Amino acid sequence: MDNHFDVIVIGGGAAGLTAGIYLSRAKLNTLILNEGAVGGQMVLTHEIANYPGIEKISGYELARNMKSQAQKFGCRIKSNIKITSLDLKEEIKKVTVNHNDVFTSNAVIIATGGKSRMVGAKGEKEFKGKGISYCATCDGDFFQDKEIIVVGGGNSALEEAVSLTKYASKVTVLHQFDHFQAFEYYVNEAKNNSKIDFIMESKIIEFIGDEKLSYVKIQNQRTKEVSEMKIDGVFIFIGYVPNTESLEGIIELNESKEIIVDKNLMTNLQGVYAAGDSIQKRYRQVTTAVGDGTIAALGAAEYINNMKKINEVAVSI
Repeated sequence: MDNHFDVIVIGGGAAGLTAGIYLSRAKLNTLILNEGAVGGQMVLTHEIANYPGIEKISGYELARNMKSQAQKFGCRIKSNIKITSLDLKEEIKKVTVNHNDVFTSNAVIIATGGKSRMVGAKGEKEFKGKGISYCATCDGDFFQDKEIIVVGGGNSALEEAVSLTKYASKVTVLHQFDHFQAFEYYVNEAKNNSKIDFIMESKIIEFIGDEKLSYVKIQNQRTKEVSEMKIDGVFIFIGYVPNTESLEGIIELNESKEIIVDKNLMTNLQGVYAAGDSIQKRYRQVTTAVGDGTIAALGAAEYINNMKKINEVAVSI
């Protein structure tokens, strides 16, 4: 019974850690299983300045604080593991880790998050980590006094472009449209930074180099003209895709491979909830993930309490 829990949370990002905090504080025996390091996409964010009640904090520090809080309430966390099997259809859910360890629970919350979307251009896979990055916090200091490109036109792209000017001598924001999707504040902040230039209506069609990235081929979307640009590095911020490949055929997904949930964040399977960037929703922020984790945890707690009442009635009969 050491491997049986009231709730297993799959994923240790903002949604998963929040769920762990709420469930453990409610005295439910809770386990968080996380592939990789705890924190999810949070730890890739250099600075979070719009989290209510906290003026400014790094994503890494916020993740660390959430993890510590969950553990203080009694939540167990296992990270850097590989989930190799899921059996979620029965009343007792089973999660197999590293092919050998089996954990069971009465309810499951899936909070597997997402991963950075790739441009899809020739050479991208070859130069990933060799000049191409998806994380300003992780790799920004490798480009001290270098010239870099930031791909994207949303809030994250412009926010990270500004943060990268602390390292790079020049940052060129490259966007496929003639306008940005970011809020006006982020657009103005980038435009007012003397280190930032802009190339609009364009996309990278090829990454080229020897041992590391040396230059890129850029195509203008309107004229189709192709030009080459010598560059030291490229940072890509064009959104995320959900980490749900292992869930296909297990729970219901939409065409974008996002998990379909009801208003209580329950999936099509009883006792299985989902939260965070892996679910079907419009906005993806740390705060929305925290909200999802809260709702899913409260739903799972209610589900378990109802199960216990039913079992108690059955025993008394």
